[in-house]
Amino acid sequence: MDKLLAMVNGWRQGRGMHRLRRTVQGGFALFCLWAGYRFYLFSRWAAGRSPAYVPRPPSVEAFLPISALVSLKRLVLTGRFDPIHPAGLTIFLAALAMGLLLRKGFCGWICPVGLLSDILAAAGRRLRLLRQPPAWLAHPLLALKYLLLALFAFAILARMDLAAIESFQLSPYNLVVDARMLAFFLAPSAASLWVMGGLVGASLLLRSFWCRFLCPYGALLGLLALAGPVAVHRNPGKCLDCRKCERVCPAALPVSRKETVRSPECIGCTECVAACPAPDCLTVKAGRRPLPPLALPLAVLGVFFAFWVWAVLSGHWQTQVPLPLLQKIYALALTGVAHP
Repeated sequence: MDKLLAMVNGWRQGRGMHRLRRTVQGGFALFCLWAGYRFYLFSRWAAGRSPAYVPRPPSVEAFLPISALVSLKRLVLTGRFDPIHPAGLTIFLAALAMGLLLRKGFCGWICPVGLLSDILAAAGRRLRLLRQPPAWLAHPLLALKYLLLALFAFAILARMDLAAIESFQLSPYNLVVDARMLAFFLAPSAASLWVMGGLVGASLLLRSFWCRFLCPYGALLGLLALAGPVAVHRNPGKCLDCRKCERVCPAALPVSRKETVRSPECIGCTECVAACPAPDCLTVKAGRRPLPPLALPLAVLGVFFAFWVWAVLSGHWQTQVPLPLLQKIYALALTGVAHP
């Protein structure tokens, strides 16, 4: 009877954490859609297609990770913050801080792509398409995102000197890369549609296909998490071997077979802890100190908004590109700007 009650209470707790995570992710996703719409209105005004002025939302720069990585290297070399896409660099720094301190909390609680991946996985499960790849296939697939990360790191961190970085930042491409991103989504090419369709199809078959196997951003955060203090710990003596933790894990980690989950694939969602029906079997710890169930998500949100407040108060949120110049380059961007 005690084990049955423990399982029921664990199920209730798990559903509550799942709903909380979905609420937080959904809130960020809705904000991204709102910002994207505002950016669309701004781009129409800047390109002379609408008389109504709408301020440019800086948060769209969150989708420019390559530019942010270039800006980070410039910041390290010179101590100067990127004046063109400062919000992108701020969000990138916040994600890196979360990766080092709070597992891949950015992936588990904030990134809208993670929410979309989970929705597609749920659809794949309902359609009975979702499969768990065997180890001989999963391990090579997992290596893909680290290979992509290595290529970006080599091209930017190893090959680009300060002169190349500053040339890139002042290039027409970088000045309007956010507008080109918008144009890509508004009028995708046939090849782009095929690629996106392939990713959707793969996500119906393999859970979190993009996040687990292709996202170099997540690969970087996972490597940082290896050095972090936070991890999920399992008490083997209290484990019921029900494997509910493994069924809810977005990264498909073998939680029930480990005493400490320090995998770079762990996204810090804590759903395994919440779903566990055995009290004190799975716990999140910072070093040796147990953390309350809500500590990790609250810390993730705290770090994110702390960086945002700092950026706003210090003048590192809004672009420093003059508005008349933005109008001119956006008009060019929507007619095509080649990659440098």
